Amino acid sequence: MADSEKTISDREVLEILKKSKRPLSFLQIAKQLNIDKKGRKGLKKILRKLKKEGKVRVSRGKFSAETEEVVVGRVIPYPAGFGFLEVEGREKDVYIPPFELQKVLAGDLVKARIVEFRGKKEARIERILKRAKHEVLGKVKREKKRCILEPLDNNTHLIFELSKKTCSELREGTVVVAKITHFPSRETGPRAKVKEVVGHPEEKFLAIDLLIRKYDLPTEYPPEVLEEVNAIPEELPKEEIGRRRDLRDQVCFTIDPEKARDFDDAVAIERTPEGNYRLFVHIADVSYYVRPRTALDEEAYRRGFTFYLPDRALHMLPEKLSANLCSLRPDEDKLAFTCEMVFDEKGELLFYDVYESVIRSKARLTYNEALSIIVGDPALEEKFPQVVEPLRMMEDLYRILSRRRWEKGSIDFDLPEAEVIVDEYGEPTAVVPYERHIAHKIIEQFMISANETVALHLENTGYPCLYRVHEPPDEERVENLLEILNGLGYQVKKPKELNSKFFQKIIEDFEGKPEEQLVRFLTLRSMSRAKYSPHNLGHFGLASEHYAHFTSPIRRYPDIIVHRLLKSSLRGEEIDFDGMVEYLEEAGEHLSAQERLADEVEWEAIDILKARYMRSRLGEVFEGIITGVVQFGFFVELKETLVEGLVRINTLTDDDYVFDEPAHRFVGVRTGKVYRLGDTVRVKVLAVDEERGKIELMLAEESQE
Repeated sequence: MADSEKTISDREVLEILKKSKRPLSFLQIAKQLNIDKKGRKGLKKILRKLKKEGKVRVSRGKFSAETEEVVVGRVIPYPAGFGFLEVEGREKDVYIPPFELQKVLAGDLVKARIVEFRGKKEARIERILKRAKHEVLGKVKREKKRCILEPLDNNTHLIFELSKKTCSELREGTVVVAKITHFPSRETGPRAKVKEVVGHPEEKFLAIDLLIRKYDLPTEYPPEVLEEVNAIPEELPKEEIGRRRDLRDQVCFTIDPEKARDFDDAVAIERTPEGNYRLFVHIADVSYYVRPRTALDEEAYRRGFTFYLPDRALHMLPEKLSANLCSLRPDEDKLAFTCEMVFDEKGELLFYDVYESVIRSKARLTYNEALSIIVGDPALEEKFPQVVEPLRMMEDLYRILSRRRWEKGSIDFDLPEAEVIVDEYGEPTAVVPYERHIAHKIIEQFMISANETVALHLENTGYPCLYRVHEPPDEERVENLLEILNGLGYQVKKPKELNSKFFQKIIEDFEGKPEEQLVRFLTLRSMSRAKYSPHNLGHFGLASEHYAHFTSPIRRYPDIIVHRLLKSSLRGEEIDFDGMVEYLEEAGEHLSAQERLADEVEWEAIDILKARYMRSRLGEVFEGIITGVVQFGFFVELKETLVEGLVRINTLTDDDYVFDEPAHRFVGVRTGKVYRLGDTVRVKVLAVDEERGKIELMLAEESQE
């Protein structure tokens, strides 16, 4: 007789389903549990709960235990048609095969089963939990009798169907924003309706505008943010000036790029009676203006960073703050946060103080002007007489600090960067190497010292900190680097314990050699990526035990967080330590992700503009170095412009070439000719794909045959 009073558990239901060789109906489960109609209500609740938790599957009205792992993750598609599922807490992303990827969009949050297929784990998507997008950016195309939208964003694995009327109204190749009217499914493809016409690439240069739309970057501030900013008074309150350390008479100045409009930092220096160096690093006190729980603060946190593109900047803060109130402009009283440090002749930190201040910059120098004054330029010395002696003293301190940092094992990658020069219409007119010289390095070194000191202060006072952490590289990456170096003829054994001096020595051993910049790049690529975290894991690349970002609050939100923590420590405020660490963990993840996005957008923008520029140099021959060797060809970086392109192996017609993967080279079967990583070659610009920022090259020797 069934027992209506019987209490059943999740475990009992799962055990029955696991023991059964086939799926069971609801009544079959109830019968095995020996419960009557009244007890079945509880069984229904349990089955619903187990299904929601992913422990039970339902198919055709029958239940079975879920033997495969069920996860929730975000979809990352690849243009080739497959993708990966990014699951929080899981070290490796899960492969999504092409037939599963056809059901989802980039960034969709999905529930998926992980199955094993031919020895590797794959995702089988069960349900879409949240769609990432409801609009798609793409080009209108005619395909046979259909009108389609070819995505230009991360959904390139899909083709959206449009109405035939759209193709009759718009020129083929027109870029549009379309609203998704039907999402993809197993049975049918996605459909969309044109919402906005962006333009045609032949009629105007759209590349950067499309990039902004592709990543859905904010170009406008919400009205409530602008209202708050407009309400901020231009004048500094006397009571605020009165409670700060007044350094307005001090000779401090800014050194920035020529086109800069927002000046985060100013520096000053003096000798102490004992002959030591007293360095002042003044940082704009953005946290005075950007207060917690305001619309302005929420928007700044959401953006996280200023996005720098070749023809514009998408600022974290509105212009009134970034270029006016916060910016340390010359001959204007400004609120600052000062890190004062005293170093001896060996570069050891003897004393520090961190405090709120009011300053008045005496000069706005560009990097090139600072360099000219250091080496001796009479005209500039006459124009900026107050900064001549301080600048030369700064050079002396820089050399001392740089030497000390090198002795600790700090790695100087110092990779050459390309600057894309654009005209008033955003068109690239030149690609030139961006020169870094002693003036850049002075400021960089002083900012590192201030960042270290601030992190040390928060650590010493027992306050939490949002550290800038850089973990040691993983074993696999190091092994890969050493394998490549071995192919370049450099024999080195991996030490038992990795430290930064090991990598520092690799770079030093290649100094002055043709492969120097390649080795710097390869060594950098072997490193972990720096991130933000409240847990101090040190900074491997800088050989620093404690490091935070403090010096760029106008363009980086992490610095604002550090400023707020500093103010709390200086005022002795009590804080909920555990609650703050929890917030910093969440903020660290969000801001690390935003920083990755900012970098990706900047790199992609530069690649697109480089490709646009190289369109005018089709057919020209350049000298370059092989920077990567893959199965289908090798990548070459042109020395003149630092533009990288691909030489496909099928364009080499003088021989059949075999890919020697371990040695990172191609070897000719008959001639024995070798093309390997690090080789210098002459190449001709063959073709350009502006939209994807890709350049096709061919060997100049081959093009002459």
